[in-house]
Amino acid sequence: MDIDKLFKPPKMALGGNKRRMPDNPTPDMLKRMRTEEQSGSANGSSHSLASSKDIKGKGRAPTVKTEEEEEEEFQREDASFAPGGDADYFAEEDEEGRFFGGGLTDEQKTILNIFDNAAVGDRAQDVEDLGITGIRKLLLKFERAINKNQAQRSKYPDDPSKFIDSEADLDAAIKSLLPLAQSPVLAYSELVRSGTVAQLVGLLSHENVDIVIDVIEVIQELTDEDVGNEGEGDEDEDEQSEGSKEAAMKILIDGLLENSILELLVSNLSRLNEAEESDRQGVFHTLGIFENVIGLNPDLARTLISTTSILKWLLERVQSKNHDENRGYASEMIAIVLQNNRENRLTIGKQGGVDIILQVLSHYRKRDPVDADEAEFMENLFDALCSALSEPENKKLFLDGEGVELMVIMMKEKMLARSRSIKVLDHAMSGSAGSPNCERFVETLGLKTLFSAFMGKASKPKKNSLATTATEDTGHILGIIASLFSNLASESTARVRLLAKFVESEYEKVDKLLELRESAEARLAVAVKGIEKEKKEMLDGGEEVGPEEEDVWYLRKLDNGLYTLQIVDYILGWVSMEDDGVRSHIQLMMGRRGKGLRDIVKVLKEYQENVTEEDEQKQPDDGMIVDDQEGVAPSQKQILGGLIAFLESV
Repeated sequence: MDIDKLFKPPKMALGGNKRRMPDNPTPDMLKRMRTEEQSGSANGSSHSLASSKDIKGKGRAPTVKTEEEEEEEFQREDASFAPGGDADYFAEEDEEGRFFGGGLTDEQKTILNIFDNAAVGDRAQDVEDLGITGIRKLLLKFERAINKNQAQRSKYPDDPSKFIDSEADLDAAIKSLLPLAQSPVLAYSELVRSGTVAQLVGLLSHENVDIVIDVIEVIQELTDEDVGNEGEGDEDEDEQSEGSKEAAMKILIDGLLENSILELLVSNLSRLNEAEESDRQGVFHTLGIFENVIGLNPDLARTLISTTSILKWLLERVQSKNHDENRGYASEMIAIVLQNNRENRLTIGKQGGVDIILQVLSHYRKRDPVDADEAEFMENLFDALCSALSEPENKKLFLDGEGVELMVIMMKEKMLARSRSIKVLDHAMSGSAGSPNCERFVETLGLKTLFSAFMGKASKPKKNSLATTATEDTGHILGIIASLFSNLASESTARVRLLAKFVESEYEKVDKLLELRESAEARLAVAVKGIEKEKKEMLDGGEEVGPEEEDVWYLRKLDNGLYTLQIVDYILGWVSMEDDGVRSHIQLMMGRRGKGLRDIVKVLKEYQENVTEEDEQKQPDDGMIVDDQEGVAPSQKQILGGLIAFLESV
């Protein structure tokens, strides 16, 4: 074998594929070349290089190209060098000059642009067609898609290939209902009147879970509180008088409830496998529907809990070891359904919810949440626990579940849960039903930790701590101290230990109370000045000041220092009555500012006038403070009356 022949370069002119002038050109050849040159110049065309096979026997005229033309030609010639024929490989770059490309060829980009433009056009057309006629056409198309799919499934139940096309059409028809959220006043009444709501809810029982998820997503969008009012300018007077967006939403919600929407949604939760992304989104949208419905009508929270098994599902979901978005949403839903609803609070107690929440929260006694989402999850459970503890029955469950011990540990550890544990203890120890929790709190050595936090000796909060202020913590600490004075039996060891805290270290706890009192008075004075100005303007304008205005102003004063002032004076009244040394110190320190016990009496009288007793039991008629020897605890008003009587007698 001749090696030289194998590596011998092909015979090629030095000028590449360019045609060369012969040594002795004929006149005809010169004439022909001139004609081709003029033709190429007149057309202004530029020819790229061609292979030797393609240009054999043909001429090429010289041309002059601009920079833009050369760049386009360069991109066309180099397209074959891009990975996968990426059309954007040489076009796209980031801020640092690195090239990445879009991964699409020119043909693929063209196809996607066609679909994108069509989708935008369809959406624009949907918005324009949201008149009553367009809505009815849309609903009719939806009904036909349902009927076709049902017919195909009934005819070929064992052959999915026969009804897969109708299933795709049904999927598209369901999603086509999403624009109706832009015109609730027009669309929602028509949805109910035409029976579409019933058909939509009926699809929650569809064999295909993907169809069910589509329906859930549409219902969640339709019931969202931020639905718009676009396309409502052409409705007639009857439709305008029908009501606002809220009234239209109520019509839709009522229609959904009539078709057992809550029960069907809860039953579908067991069908959804959260290991799949689409199913996980289906669970999220389901919880979103519950939140939307309760947001419109809070009374439906009781309906949801009493008619379905959602509370059991929520309690099981928050116990999951792996935290995700739906676990956080489940904790939020528990907090929502317990707000201002005694029946739901009692129900969660009966289903063991208090113990479950304590078990989940126990994981945070020595560790912090890993991120903001988990921190919100933890806070939701603390809020739910505080709501549950508003009921006396649940305070007993909290005690039996060693909730007091857990909260004291959290206070000592000073993790992110510390502030929330103080809040929970405030709720657990309040009222006469909190007496056992108060006794347990002292037994577990909670006083030392409590007063350490009260004096500001706790460690500084971490950078990623929950959004709680020192004022909020101080308010709950004062609430705990007030509950201890109200509930601990006289002359008991626990009460003596409590009083000793105010005597030790030269009355530093009393000085702290007086400091808080002065600060609260300053904030309250500013608020009162603003309220007096508003009242004067109303009277000068001829307006009457009624009970509603007075209530609003009183609440404003509570938020601006009055609540703190009332609790501080309540505690000062107790320690003044039970220890002569403390009382003398209080009189001395307040006298330096031109104040005295009479100022405490004034605050306590206003406090007594605005106290509302719930579930008040039969009390002694003399109004004196008595021990709970016969199972009868004094009411808050009676306690305040006794303190006022003593301070006035000093």
